[in-house]
Amino acid sequence: MPPIDIKVLSTTAMKTVFEELAPAFERATGNRLGVTLGPSLRLEKQLAEGEAADMAIVSASGARDLVAGGKMVAGSVVDIATSSIGVAVQKGAAKPDISSVEGFKRAMLEAKSIACSKPVGGGQSGVHLAKVFVELGIAAAMQAKAKYGAGGAAGLAGLVVLRGEADVGIQQMAELMAVDGIDVVGPLPPEIQMVTPFVAGIPASASHAEAGKAVIDFLITPEAKRVLKAKGLEPA
Repeated sequence: MPPIDIKVLSTTAMKTVFEELAPAFERATGNRLGVTLGPSLRLEKQLAEGEAADMAIVSASGARDLVAGGKMVAGSVVDIATSSIGVAVQKGAAKPDISSVEGFKRAMLEAKSIACSKPVGGGQSGVHLAKVFVELGIAAAMQAKAKYGAGGAAGLAGLVVLRGEADVGIQQMAELMAVDGIDVVGPLPPEIQMVTPFVAGIPASASHAEAGKAVIDFLITPEAKRVLKAKGLEPA
C-alpha cells in the first residue's frame, strides 16, 4: 500500500511532542504526518466550518461542541494530556516568586513588558489571563505592557521573550518549554491556574479515519506518555 499522508490539526501545546514522536510513528507505520499547529480555539472554529483533517487535537470542551455539531465522530474522542499555564523569563534573569497570587501580582506589576496569547482569537491561556488580570485589579496596567504573540508555532510567547521584546512570558507550560534559551520559572499559583484537558478525535471530514485513529493510539503508548511529560504536559 502506498504511504498515506495523515492530516493532523493540533494545538500548539503539542508542537515539541510531535517533533519528537512523528519520526518514530512514520518509521513504524510507513505513513507520513502532516501536522498543522494553531491555538485550539482557532482549530475548533476551522473544524466547525468543515475544514478537512484525519485527526485533531483540541480542548475537551471544543471537542464536545464539535461532536454535538456533527463535525467530530462521536466515540472517537480520547484524552491525551492536560496542560497548565506557566511563566518564563529571559535566560539568566532573576526569577520572580510566583508561588503565591500576591507574588505573581507583584511580578506582573514589576515587569516592563509581558508576552502572552491574545485574549480574543488567540489561545486558551490568553482568554484566561485576561480574566485573572481583571480579578487582580491590574487589567489596565497589563494592557499597556502586553505583547501578543501571533498564535501558532511562530507566535510563541517564549520567542518574544527570547528576542528581548518582553521580560516575562506567560503561556501553556509546554509552549514555553518549546523555546530554547529562556528560563521557565514554573506554573501559575493554583488559585489562578487553568488546567486545559486536550483530547484527540477523528473529524467527520476525515479521508483516512483509520490512519488518524492509529495516530491517537500511538499518542497513548507508554513511550508517548514519557515524551508528553518531558515536554511539559501531564499525560492523561
